[in-house]
Amino acid sequence: MKELKKLNSAQVRRMYLKFFEEHGHKIMPSASLVPVNDPTLLWINSGVATMKKYFDGKVVPENPRMTSSQKSIRTNDIENVGKTARHHTMFEMLGNFSVGDYFKNEVIPWAWELLTSDKCFGFDPERLYITYYPKDHDAYNKWREVGVAKDHLIPDEDNFWDIGQGPSGPDTEIFYDRGQEFNNLADDDPENYPGGENERYLEIWNIVFSQFNHTPEDTYEPLPHKNIDTGMGLERVVSIFENAPTNFETDLFMPLIKQTEEFSGTKKYGENKEDDIQFKIIADHIRTITFAIGDGALPSNMGRGYVIRRLLRRAVVAGKKLGIDEPFLAKMVPTVGKIMQDYYPDVLENADYIASVIKSEEDRFSATLNGGLNLLNNVIAEAKKNGTNEIDGKTAFKLYDTYGFPIELTKEYASDEGLKVDQKGFEAAMTEQQNRARNARDMDNGMGVQTDLWTDFKEDSKYVGYTDLTVDDAKVIGLAHDGKQADSATADDKNVELIFDVTPFYAEMGGQVADTGDIIDNYGKKVGRVVDVQHAPNQQNLHRVELTAPIKKGARYKLVVDRLRHLKIEKNHTATHLLDQALRNVLGGHTQQAGSLVEEHYLRFDFSHFGQVTAKDLQAVEQMVNEQIWKEIPVKTVETDIDSAKEMGAIALFSDKYGDKVRVVKIGDYNTEFCGGDHVKNTNELGLFKIVSEGGVGAGVRRIEAVTSSDAFKFLQDRDDLLTETATELKTAQIKEVPHQVAALQAELKEAQKKSAALEAKIAAQQANNFFENVQDTKQGSLIAAEVKVAGMGQLRQLADSWRAKQLSDVLVLGTANDGKANLLVAVSDDKVKAGLKAGDLIKAIAKAVNGGGGGRPNLAQAGGKNPAGIQDALKLAKEYMDK
Repeated sequence: MKELKKLNSAQVRRMYLKFFEEHGHKIMPSASLVPVNDPTLLWINSGVATMKKYFDGKVVPENPRMTSSQKSIRTNDIENVGKTARHHTMFEMLGNFSVGDYFKNEVIPWAWELLTSDKCFGFDPERLYITYYPKDHDAYNKWREVGVAKDHLIPDEDNFWDIGQGPSGPDTEIFYDRGQEFNNLADDDPENYPGGENERYLEIWNIVFSQFNHTPEDTYEPLPHKNIDTGMGLERVVSIFENAPTNFETDLFMPLIKQTEEFSGTKKYGENKEDDIQFKIIADHIRTITFAIGDGALPSNMGRGYVIRRLLRRAVVAGKKLGIDEPFLAKMVPTVGKIMQDYYPDVLENADYIASVIKSEEDRFSATLNGGLNLLNNVIAEAKKNGTNEIDGKTAFKLYDTYGFPIELTKEYASDEGLKVDQKGFEAAMTEQQNRARNARDMDNGMGVQTDLWTDFKEDSKYVGYTDLTVDDAKVIGLAHDGKQADSATADDKNVELIFDVTPFYAEMGGQVADTGDIIDNYGKKVGRVVDVQHAPNQQNLHRVELTAPIKKGARYKLVVDRLRHLKIEKNHTATHLLDQALRNVLGGHTQQAGSLVEEHYLRFDFSHFGQVTAKDLQAVEQMVNEQIWKEIPVKTVETDIDSAKEMGAIALFSDKYGDKVRVVKIGDYNTEFCGGDHVKNTNELGLFKIVSEGGVGAGVRRIEAVTSSDAFKFLQDRDDLLTETATELKTAQIKEVPHQVAALQAELKEAQKKSAALEAKIAAQQANNFFENVQDTKQGSLIAAEVKVAGMGQLRQLADSWRAKQLSDVLVLGTANDGKANLLVAVSDDKVKAGLKAGDLIKAIAKAVNGGGGGRPNLAQAGGKNPAGIQDALKLAKEYMDK
């Protein structure tokens, strides 16, 4: 047998990427785990997820050959992490991709070369097995041609990649035989073969031959352009090179496991199976949490934030099982950074910020975990009191889902008290939650049916809007309507799209909306209106127009951008750069742009930030932006290569949207950013900047809306008008006196409210003297039940306090109507509570009479309803309940 090379994770990653770079591929950076402009995905979950725009034909890549090592997150079965050899929430997918370029004849020989060549992985060919789709004779023949033996080629009907509408096709999977020592099955077990569920034959690579369109009609049509999409799990391949029993005994995880051993002090990896599961959970989850937060996601109760929170809590509980009672996860962030530094240096660069977020969440969970213990103790006490020997499944699931208690931990606590847990009920609640989560995420992983309407259109189109907003002689070089290319179009045609050889119209990009304007013929007649501009697959500006007269391909027209609208958009775009820098300066360098919209009358800027933005911070940001405007700083743009731009200190927003040549916008020494948008020549053109609103829009994402120039003046003028109107209403001579006058009015109102409350309390007390005397005898004790006229629930509680102090009856039931709503209150004496009578049970029995619901403590409960007319019925129901 051929000796196996010794390669670490960084070497494997570099070798893979270098191999395909030498075969003409462009190395694509690992995109953010948070999808950009893709609402169908919760996380980037594969290498191909970042290539969808290329595979469905919306964008033609600069190089049809691409390769990447893409960090990915999949969380559909978190519970399996630690229990299996190779399951992770975050993993790296090595891949090579072809968009309409090479196909089976190229990719199969390259795959074999990478796997078996001594210059590359150098695997023993005898250890490699290939599965293929039985009808894919081309793939079979090519594998045979490169030297794969017949008995190492295995047909499998499952080798067809299809995730619904969009590109699909047969695939071929490559397995590595780790040897008999890894065999966990009997020789005659039906799963003991390459492709079966076993530990011996490890799947390391999947190559998809994307050659069909899966149409909405559920047919399979040949793709206009055939593609290649491959995926190789880095963690799996590294486990082979490092001869690790599982992925966790590799250099990607062992430093984290060793650090966890130090935190534990008493537990060692490899000594106990149950402990090993906890070590693996911690190592896996801290990687995922660190990278997710580094890419801008933050803990919360929904979406991506919920995933982070759930993983962090599972890791904390795993730590407690290993005897770790102090916060420890934040201390592991630098270790993650060092492990991944070769390809992801940004993790170490942002380690302090990432650790601060994790530390805050750990501290918060400590209180939550204690709350869970309190609930569990109460549940156990209640079960013992009622004589039951089982904790119901829904309660066990609540402990798991809300407080992070694994079912095993609940069972352990229950067992110590002689109780069992309803396992089936727990699993039913778990299944229900998983179904809800599955329906809420990754609704459509399909890429859309591939279209070639403009894919093959490669004629040059030049954008000149940076300097000219009018072009006198623009030629129509591309025309389409109703989804088909044509030579002409009329006002009756739908979905008319035009490409000109030169255009002043900006195509929507980077948050800046598209230009609008007119198309004029040689006679000065307007023939159409440009209502939107997008990028065609080959990046020409594609104009969507509404025609008022016929237009022809090859003809020439005058193009006129709406100048005033364009200039206002320019001002707002430059303002977003000033704002972005001000936020970094005031809040900290961790803030990152999370999206923007640059419109005619306002700008919207989303940014990642952990915590609130104070009024003081917001004022400082606004002041800083205005100072740059008043300094009259020249705004310069240069076009250069991406490396030179980075040397200039240019800030890149999304790494995957820049080509070899980039535009850099430089605002003096204040700000330098990558940007293909339109900008003013000098900051003084903005005149004025005013923040209109600020608030949270998602987990760790905040939004600022602002205005500039005339819109800022109008905003302030409207505010001034309101203030002047207020001063007039207050009969105040000077506007500066308005705050003092308002404060005086508020003091007067507070005093009036105090007197009113005292009067209402007095009236309520007088009513109490009347109805407190009306005590009814029932089978369960004495009852006072009455409808009173008081201000609301607060005064009902005051009456209940008076009743309890005087010990006037066993049970008190009160009702009052206010503003079309009903309030009910039930109070029970301590003696009756001990006898088993609960206020919460009684309130639930009577609340239906007022179309409401409620609850509370055993001795006091309250309810609200929408039917005040039902209060008397509620009082009657209370009497009936007490007579049972």
